[in-house]
Amino acid sequence: MHYFFVIGLSYKTASIDFREQFSLNESRQHALFLEAKEKKIKDLIIVNTCNRTELYAWSKDAETLVDLICKHSGGEKALFDQIGYKFKGEDCLNHLFRVGSGLESQILGDFEIIGQIKQGFYRSKKMGLAQGYLERLTNAVIQSSKRIKTETEISSGATSVAFASVQYILKNVIDVYSKNILLFGTGKIGTNTCENLIKHTQKDHITLINRTQSRAEKIASKFPVIVKPYGDLTSSIHVADVLIVATGAQNPTITTDLIHTNKPLLILDLSIPRNVASEVNNMSNVKVVHLDELSQITDATFEKRKKFIPKAEAIIEEVKSEFLVWLEHRKYIPALNAFKEKMVVSEKEEIEIKKYVTNCFGYQKKQQIAQKITGQIAAYIRENPQKAEETIELLEDIFQLSTEKLPQR
Repeated sequence: MHYFFVIGLSYKTASIDFREQFSLNESRQHALFLEAKEKKIKDLIIVNTCNRTELYAWSKDAETLVDLICKHSGGEKALFDQIGYKFKGEDCLNHLFRVGSGLESQILGDFEIIGQIKQGFYRSKKMGLAQGYLERLTNAVIQSSKRIKTETEISSGATSVAFASVQYILKNVIDVYSKNILLFGTGKIGTNTCENLIKHTQKDHITLINRTQSRAEKIASKFPVIVKPYGDLTSSIHVADVLIVATGAQNPTITTDLIHTNKPLLILDLSIPRNVASEVNNMSNVKVVHLDELSQITDATFEKRKKFIPKAEAIIEEVKSEFLVWLEHRKYIPALNAFKEKMVVSEKEEIEIKKYVTNCFGYQKKQQIAQKITGQIAAYIRENPQKAEETIELLEDIFQLSTEKLPQR
């Protein structure tokens, strides 16, 4: 029997030092998917962000998923047992809906996570690991997220790591409008940070550097920024007052040998694993700030958002209940399919029957009749859920149906 599980760790249970040990880059995710298929797992989604790494799957047990995440991230199982979590069934569903709706985000109302869940689903589908309920469930989570965003003000204003980064700069850098700001890395977080910087600082001389220069030039086509080649990184750091690092690399991209400055330099590291080498923290005149510190920013706007949590939770409960009703009905499908097959003899049998019976229905006609009757039974079950078990048991008993049980929630 398979049940719905989530295993993982997040900013709530693990510091940045521990979270980066269980982070899964794309190649590691690919290897994990391949092994999951070998283990006959049909539905699996990986959510890997700066704040959490989680596996959601229909599986025989949670330990199978724990073994997968430890093996492919390189994190120690003993450590995961201390800082990780495991949820099953409806608790797992609750968790996914809350994560997708920004209620579990380090910055309340951060809706970037739903985009990451979508990407995770598309990756699963491409790998052939979205063969059961996962698509319907993902769509329900997306629906819940959209409703919360439009029907509440929990996401009023900017709510993201990018926003928190800019707020930190505004509060801690004197005369920021005259400072040189360098953004290294132009992925999603880097792009959002760039947009927030321009919006809140009104600066038009922010410098972008990316390993792939065309990516930086694409952003420059939308915003008034300066693009420099990767070879200018050291010289650009030399004149920078603020360095924002969002490269998403698996190893440090900013090391002590790149920093040659006598004036104060503020570095914001927005990456998991961290992209700024630990030795940089010991350099004079250099201050390094990581994600967890940035995400602790609170103000009146965030307090206002908290008031909308009950309404958001009510929306989640409504959408989740609809999914559970659908899921409950799905468990009767094997019996209904077996019943339909029982009513329709094979084409080979049909030929044999016609040798002795002249006025019998054709094969296609029998299929239509069977489909109609099965549809009526399914409708009866939907309209009378309290009688569903009794109805299915009666069909199985009368027609001696042999059915394969579907996974449980």
